[in-house]
Amino acid sequence: MDEPRCKAVSENFCTLFEQGSIFRANRLVHWCVQLNTTLSNLELEKIECTGKKWINVPGYEKPVMFGVITSFAYPIEGSDEKIIVATTRPETMLGDTAVAVHPDDPRYKHLHGKFVKHPFIPDRKVPIVLDDIVVDMEFGTGAVKITPAHDPNDYACGIRNQLEFINILNDDGTLNENAGEKFKVCLLYFIWSLLANM
Repeated sequence: MDEPRCKAVSENFCTLFEQGSIFRANRLVHWCVQLNTTLSNLELEKIECTGKKWINVPGYEKPVMFGVITSFAYPIEGSDEKIIVATTRPETMLGDTAVAVHPDDPRYKHLHGKFVKHPFIPDRKVPIVLDDIVVDMEFGTGAVKITPAHDPNDYACGIRNQLEFINILNDDGTLNENAGEKFKVCLLYFIWSLLANM
């Protein structure tokens, strides 16, 4: 844009902000590592996975497998017990900030208010939270890993439960220091194979 139009846009945004009509906040975005920018919902091609599916992902030489449910256990702090979660996105567990259970699920009543130990990031306290929206007691184990900075449903759960939002990605699609020393600078979908072999 030329200078007069840039100035008009800037002034308009400032006026709208001062009126309280717009505000600045952190939100989830669709980030493209190839273009190094956000994409709108209109620019996306959504692919529904009802089972195992190999998909070409920009920046990877080979297709990446999606749609497979993987289970893993979080150890309960101060106990020998573990809570098993199932997910199609195990690579995002490095950004988990909670495990959610349904408040009415009798299997987990004794765990209300407890914490789990993160297997790769020992100093991260991960609370077990109660959420009757994101958790379906009849699906899987009835326990859901929550990664508020990387999933829309988890984002909403994070807001409801006042969870920490931890971004684990750099702009180029590699993992940042929040993912832990072991995984820093790995490509996101490459860690799936690392986690599977641990």
